[in-house]
Amino acid sequence: MAMRLSRSIVGKAEADAVARVIIEDGYLGMGKEVQCFEEEIAAYLGVPPNRLAAVNTGTAALTLAVDAAAPGAFGKGVRGSVLVPSLTFVASFQAITAAGCRPIACEVLAETGTIDLADAKKRLQKDTFAIMPVYYASNPWGLDEVYAFARENGLRVIEDAAHAFGCRHDGKKIGSFGDLVCFSFDGIKNITCGEGGLVVAFDEKDAKIIQDARLLSVNKDTQARFCGGRTWDPSVTRQGWRFHMSNIMAAIGRVQLTRLEGEFAPARKHLAQLYRELLADVPMVRLLATDARDDIVPHIQPVRVLEGHMPAVRQALLDAGIPVGVHYKPNHLLAYFHDEKAAPLPVTEALFGELMTLPLHPGLSDQDVQDVCNALRAAVASL
Repeated sequence: MAMRLSRSIVGKAEADAVARVIIEDGYLGMGKEVQCFEEEIAAYLGVPPNRLAAVNTGTAALTLAVDAAAPGAFGKGVRGSVLVPSLTFVASFQAITAAGCRPIACEVLAETGTIDLADAKKRLQKDTFAIMPVYYASNPWGLDEVYAFARENGLRVIEDAAHAFGCRHDGKKIGSFGDLVCFSFDGIKNITCGEGGLVVAFDEKDAKIIQDARLLSVNKDTQARFCGGRTWDPSVTRQGWRFHMSNIMAAIGRVQLTRLEGEFAPARKHLAQLYRELLADVPMVRLLATDARDDIVPHIQPVRVLEGHMPAVRQALLDAGIPVGVHYKPNHLLAYFHDEKAAPLPVTEALFGELMTLPLHPGLSDQDVQDVCNALRAAVASL
């Protein structure tokens, strides 16, 4: 099999779980299986189950979190603005606009790819109500500082932790503390539901809004579905979305959760450390910085290639049969989010010109990583 940049790691246990839902349960929508998945994740994180909402994508999770935090009613003008690093998957920006809000693109730190709070401070607007730190490459860099910044400026914190399920900060699991924390469980994340996501809301009112909003804001429909029923006389007082998770997705996720700590997390950490060791002395190649207080389960493996050589090195790897990714094109360079009046983002653009992403997933062997590093070393040597 050709080497893959990333891939789903699923097998018979996940297939059996899906078969059980299809054959024994027979209800494929949102029901008891989703409730069990939420309860098991709640136990894993150490939070009350009623603060969780499993949804169909990580983008849906972000949209619901922004909606719950935003002032005003959806559909009645722009509800406010959110500070967000430009170097992120477009989902972060789309979720903000989908909730009727405006993203403010911020610089990132060149050493980490995470939000530059000094730059964010300069971009605060009168209507800014939240900051969305993005854990680029699973890295919760400066998390304490983000929360301090939010307190100082009266902001909500909506953590885009799409990459960071299973990670820890200062010994505490991401999602076990905070304000609003959003995960992704798509096909290539640290655990997968095939597709899926999750919001952890530490305010009870937010949690109630999100649980209803994922089901078109039908009041208390979550409780009805978890009891095997439906709400036939709905009460709807606000905008909602059809963002709920299905029992099939939850069945996959439940199996994946059991594999995280013993299988997936150790494999990802080991491979990332191997990359760090093998690339430590390669000229013009730099890995992103991490904090010793953070225990990272890496989702992707970005590297910086300096002095303008990234395109040539990337092409050499592709020619050698090594898959290479681009994570991500900055959102302020996308036509839909470009703002000619905004201050420039030179650090983000420079970093984008240096970054490429190497293969990383638990299906890789040590030899695979060795082959990637040898090809990268050869590509740099040929410049």
